[in-house]
Parts: sequence; C-alpha cells; structure tokens
Amino acid sequence: MTGKGFTTCLWFDGNAEEAAAYYVSVFKDGRIGRTARYTEAGPGPAGSVMVVEFEINGQKFVALNGGPAFTFNEAVSFQIPCADQAEADHYWDVLIGDGGEGGPCGWLKDRFGLSWQVFPAEAIDLVGDPDPERAARATRAMMTMKRIDVAEMRKAAEGG
Repeated sequence: MTGKGFTTCLWFDGNAEEAAAYYVSVFKDGRIGRTARYTEAGPGPAGSVMVVEFEINGQKFVALNGGPAFTFNEAVSFQIPCADQAEADHYWDVLIGDGGEGGPCGWLKDRFGLSWQVFPAEAIDLVGDPDPERAARATRAMMTMKRIDVAEMRKAAEGG
C-alpha cells in the first residue's frame, strides 16, 4: 500500500476552481493546493482547470471538473459538529447564503448542491440522552426544525 489517509473527490461541471475557493473561504484553516489543467489530450478544453486540490479542517479534497454526468445528492454529506449555537448559526448562514437551501434537521445544500449537516454538538447529547423520554422529546423537537436550535431541543427534553 502507498500513501496514508483519504482524499475526497468532488465532481463539478466547470466550476471546480470557484467551488474550491468558496470552500476554503468558509473555513478558517482552508487552503488551496495544486491545480492541474487539461492538455490537448482532453477530455476538457486545453488549458481549462481539470482538478484543484484543497484542504479544509484538515480534510483533503480534490475538486474535479468532470462535466455534467454526475451531480451531488443527499446520499453523501459532510457533517459540521459545532462547539455551540453561534458557530452552528455561522456555518448555516454562510453555506445557505448565496443560493443554498435549508433542509430538515440541520441538513442543507450549498450553492453547488453539496449536502452538509450543521449542528451544535450538544444536539447529539440531547437525542442520545440515557433517559429515553428526554431523548424522544428532544428528537421530536429536532424533527420540526431546519436550522437546529439546541436551546429549543433542550427545553423540549426537559418537558417544556
């Protein structure tokens, strides 16, 4: 075997460079790596971007301009467990801003169609509470939300 770890390849239709720049702007420690361009051998137009390497939160990605053959769907998403509500709200607002779309239970699609789950880490504690009734109340509350509101989940868990 060679190499260590994994790199996630994200398939785009001509906007891989724009997407990579966007994602590194969203996260504090994001950075762009190497960029490779198509040659006259194709299949893309010579000189156009083929792949862009980038890293966010220590995770390596490659944005590939592969064409319209494949699109993102909810079968794969990236989770952002946040320290608190303010951090979760920040990522939610940024990722749905400029063309994104909120979904149920903290899920959203960004402007490129990539799915994310954004939630305060406490939400997992609440739905996994050892008291099954508390967990059920927190879960029922969460099921009514798009953006996760951990204070409301906590209130529901406590019976309020």
